[in-house]
Amino acid sequence: MRVLGIETSCDETGVAVYDSVAGLLGHEVYSQVALHAEYGGVVPELASRDHVRKLLPLVRELLASTRLGDRALTLSDLHGVAYTAGPGLVGALLTGAAFARSLAWSLGVPALAVHHMEGHLLAPMLEATPPALPFVALLVSGGHTQLVEVRAVGDYRLLGESVDDAAGEAFDKTAKLLGLGYPGGPRLAALAERGDPRRFRFPRPMTDRPGLDFSFSGLKTHTLTTLREAAASCAPDALEQLQADVARAFEEAVVDTLAIKCRRAVQQTGVRTLVLAGGVSANRRLRARVDALMGDL
Repeated sequence: MRVLGIETSCDETGVAVYDSVAGLLGHEVYSQVALHAEYGGVVPELASRDHVRKLLPLVRELLASTRLGDRALTLSDLHGVAYTAGPGLVGALLTGAAFARSLAWSLGVPALAVHHMEGHLLAPMLEATPPALPFVALLVSGGHTQLVEVRAVGDYRLLGESVDDAAGEAFDKTAKLLGLGYPGGPRLAALAERGDPRRFRFPRPMTDRPGLDFSFSGLKTHTLTTLREAAASCAPDALEQLQADVARAFEEAVVDTLAIKCRRAVQQTGVRTLVLAGGVSANRRLRARVDALMGDL
């Protein structure tokens, strides 16, 4: 079975073709970063309009570049069309759903609604060596921070989640406080590489009590207060280093908090496989900390 997947939940238009036997045949992604950069964040209406503009050309590009034997893939080779059904920006989701369902109807194939978070949880199964079930997943993205026990496909248990800002959201908001622009998370992480880890130590929220929930809103406020107080007595030529030091302290606090909760989740469930999923899982410090964590268990 070959399925065309369509992702339009936020600021990227993504399309891919997956074959149940051969695996991933091809994929294309268009990023709206340049479109939203001047506004300092995603503008939902502009995101929706750009999905409308890019979806059809991107699908055509995907089909032309994906080979099926000695020829290019065609729409008639598809057995289904899948699309992100949420959560996400409502207008952007509706754009992808309308396109996918219309295309599926015209081809006479099923249209499959996919939950955004389930997509993140199961994406590691596309790896050449997929993780064995069951596993604990830290799903950490711009809109969500969750710990989930994945027992089987379709069988999930939520262990904990953020009660306010998601980790990715906190990264972006803190980057904005530092004047780093959009997208903020990767820029903050790059700035943190030049920071002195000994200058500031920020709190690790909700790690001093039992449970697996997260809270990053207060950490963002602590960052703002620290930055303002330190900047008031900072020489102009030392301001850049101050920002790097604050970025390092913030990143260390978020990474430590996530790692501590991951360790608790693994210990509580008895499951010894931990998977990182979502955009923030690309953070190098987080990956290194979790690797070290699992090596100690």
